[in-house]
Amino acid sequence: MKILIVTDAWQPQTNGVVTTMTHVVASLEKSGHSVKVLHPGLFKSFPLPGYAEVPIVWHAKHFKTHIENFAPDAVHIVTEGPLGWRARAFCQRRGWPFTTAFHTKFAEYLNQRLPFIPVGWGYGFMRVFHRPAVRTLVSTHTLIDTLKAKGFTHLHKWSRGVDTDLFHPGRKIDLPFAAPIHLYVGRIAVEKNLRDFLDLTLPGSQLVVGDGPDLASLQHDYPQVHFLGKKTGVELAQLFASADVFVFPSKTDTYGLVMLEALASGTPVAAYPTTGPLDVITAEVGALDEVLHAAIEQAKKCDRQACREYAQHFSWEQCAQTFLKALAPITDESPAKNAN
Repeated sequence: MKILIVTDAWQPQTNGVVTTMTHVVASLEKSGHSVKVLHPGLFKSFPLPGYAEVPIVWHAKHFKTHIENFAPDAVHIVTEGPLGWRARAFCQRRGWPFTTAFHTKFAEYLNQRLPFIPVGWGYGFMRVFHRPAVRTLVSTHTLIDTLKAKGFTHLHKWSRGVDTDLFHPGRKIDLPFAAPIHLYVGRIAVEKNLRDFLDLTLPGSQLVVGDGPDLASLQHDYPQVHFLGKKTGVELAQLFASADVFVFPSKTDTYGLVMLEALASGTPVAAYPTTGPLDVITAEVGALDEVLHAAIEQAKKCDRQACREYAQHFSWEQCAQTFLKALAPITDESPAKNAN
């Protein structure tokens, strides 16, 4: 099967969308499918103001030619950005069915940065984008219920996976920080609600791994916290396995792949009872509480082997197969692929 994936988020960005789609593409290709990814690196773009690592495509030259030459059997649109809208319009002109995914609560993110823009406006924009899709893939049942209440339709559950070979308890090393070690990994930006974690008075050490627009201000405001920068591969896996608890303070994430990476490493998770953690974390592998400090202290009591065993139920191969089954094939009944 020839699968076209269109995304405004792609490597070298590091986030849940990129991680998910990178693993899905690799798994699909391993299964014999042909995959083409249209991403910002193929076109002219400019950095998003205040978020330089995110490119915004302003001139997608030969976009149509890329699609026509590939002649896909199915189209999936990952993001609601400029490339996503362009792909949506292309499919609608051709009468091609397509699928989309709801990865990010952009309405909340935008409101946090620009409070004068109501969250309701953002969701109205998103509803319009996803409405013509055959299916919109959503990561959890909680998020499906939330979106249904906001008027979204044709929602289809699509869970996530984790690399249990890379993220493994055997990666544990002795870190040069006082124990217990409280770890955060992710983007350092306002929507991640990091100050809730960093404001806490905790024994041992607080480690923050990642990069983002708020890094400098948080380093200034919290000199006692160890900011380690962006880490990948084995070095990241070692940090996950060596922490006593993984703290996930976000209230806007739709899933939180880093939670699975922590659990695969044998490290329990502490989080708020919000979308994402509600569907990922159980009492055996972590703790959810409206008081983050209480969640942290409870999570530390969890059995690390139980965390590992739980994470082994999530695979990228299964994630890719769910994705494949959800696609909307362009059939003989669809307008011809080479139509003008």
